[in-house]
Amino acid sequence: MNADGSGQTDLTQNAGGTSPVWSPDGTKIAFVTNRDGDMEIYVMEADGSDQTNLTQNNAGDDSWPVWSPDGTKIAFLSDRDGNNEIYVMNANGSGQTNLTSNPGDDLWPVWSPDGTQIAFETDRAGNWEIYLVNAADPSTLANLTQHAATDRRPAWSADGTKIAFNSDRDGNGEIYVMNADGSGPTNLTQNAGGDSSPVWSPDGTKIAFLSFRDFNEEIYLMNADGSAQTNLTQNGGYDASPVWSPDGSKIAFVSYRDANQEVYRMNADGSGQTNLTQNAGEDYGAVWRPD
Repeated sequence: MNADGSGQTDLTQNAGGTSPVWSPDGTKIAFVTNRDGDMEIYVMEADGSDQTNLTQNNAGDDSWPVWSPDGTKIAFLSDRDGNNEIYVMNANGSGQTNLTSNPGDDLWPVWSPDGTQIAFETDRAGNWEIYLVNAADPSTLANLTQHAATDRRPAWSADGTKIAFNSDRDGNGEIYVMNADGSGPTNLTQNAGGDSSPVWSPDGTKIAFLSFRDFNEEIYLMNADGSAQTNLTQNGGYDASPVWSPDGSKIAFVSYRDANQEVYRMNADGSGQTNLTQNAGEDYGAVWRPD
């Protein structure tokens, strides 16, 4: 699909495809499909050709592919060992390695901007915490949040010095930011409504997030220090899944304002909200092609 919603093309032409993710250079797309009987991670060329099963694992489901910043590796989730674990593999599917190896569920892997570390959420201690692991050395696991509350959805700042996340440690969902080593956790949102799912702008100066403070889920924007919190979507429907364009000028998102889930695009200040998909089916999210 082009940025204006035109040119929508089914590249997989198979009922199982979902969760497409562009490689950093824009030449390949990783996606998840059940075409082989269980969930597997495939990669294809940007035009849909040369679709290749990377995981080829019939013992469990593989999902949630995330490219490393240099495009040489892919982190992903797998339950092949009986529970959700975070794995990493080379971009061609070789060298699949379990980084987490524990009985708890490990989810939401996100690469550090330099590609050396992966932050993720885990319930291994009985509550959700944010952990960090070196992508080349599973022995380096570290609990960054160390709190009895629920801490989830880590998101790296563009310079790799900060991690934003959700926490209910103040009694309701808030957006926190901490240093990359877990020190200095700070509540950025401080309001009685639930705030979640932070997403940094490409230049690291702003954070988009979800909020229920207006009694339905809206997409908000704030400066990286928590100031100037602004409702971007301002409508009675349910808005979610904000994704920044590579240049930071636009945000794609999903909305139920048209009675079914559609993909929208807006300018970073909330103006120009446009329905890109306009169909009766459910559309589940967008990913921008890298510049």
